[in-house]
Amino acid sequence: MAPVRDSQSYGEGLAVVTVTYSPGETLDRFLDTLPKATDRQLSVILADNGSTDGAPERAARRSGVELTRMGANLGYGSAANRGIAELGDDIGWVVVSNPDVEWSAGSLDELLAATERWPRGGAFGPLIREPDGAVYPSARSLPSLGRGAGHALLGGVWPDNPFSRAYRRSTDSSAERTAGWLSGSCLLLRRAALDSVTGFDPRYFMYFEDVDLGDRLGRAGWLNVYVPSSEITHIGGHATSGSSGRMLVEHHRSAYRYLADRHPGPSRAPLRLALRAALGTRARVVSRNAERF
Repeated sequence: MAPVRDSQSYGEGLAVVTVTYSPGETLDRFLDTLPKATDRQLSVILADNGSTDGAPERAARRSGVELTRMGANLGYGSAANRGIAELGDDIGWVVVSNPDVEWSAGSLDELLAATERWPRGGAFGPLIREPDGAVYPSARSLPSLGRGAGHALLGGVWPDNPFSRAYRRSTDSSAERTAGWLSGSCLLLRRAALDSVTGFDPRYFMYFEDVDLGDRLGRAGWLNVYVPSSEITHIGGHATSGSSGRMLVEHHRSAYRYLADRHPGPSRAPLRLALRAALGTRARVVSRNAERF
């Protein structure tokens, strides 16, 4: 994890870190659309988790794009941490993004403008559209035990259950506001804020690393700010399209870790055991159902 630094030790430079794992042609689209997102000069680091499709190597031939190989698939948060660690002290703002994002004109400049309005903002997230134009609920409340467990247990069989509605609820997708956490598919992070919570938690291989980060930033006194005047499109699913069963298992494992971390101690051991059993059972059922299709 990154060491804690004084907030004055960073400059105002901007960099983008994207975690790649055989991203295919989506990475080209990511880099093709990035220049229109900001008027500022920026550099790009590809934190590569072991791609085999050659896409990161081709992308690294572009000016301002650097390939950093992880040597293995470290997971999303660990690779992002490693990529950020490559940045110099002149970089005070870092965008952590999936490589299957398409940038809208001025989208990064809109996020940067919001940092002036929210001086305690640690993370800033755009409005995220899906390929069909629908708005993805990317700024949410933190999952409580009741909401989290109810959503995890019922979401796959009853999508519109009260727990899932509360979990996904966005009071207004058009209003700039604070949130409990922001989607990790695209985040502008104040580097000093990220350092103050020692970066992403590397125990999360995939999923919930953004929920955990949002919670820890809030506990450290920073704000997670949703900025809908900034828009991106998230294509989604390219790197994990061939391993849906494994990803479902990872999602449930991460959900357990998040909830268990927030209910520590011997007195809550029975609760953690119940959570592990329930989430493990649901993971196996959902994974089997996914394999049938």
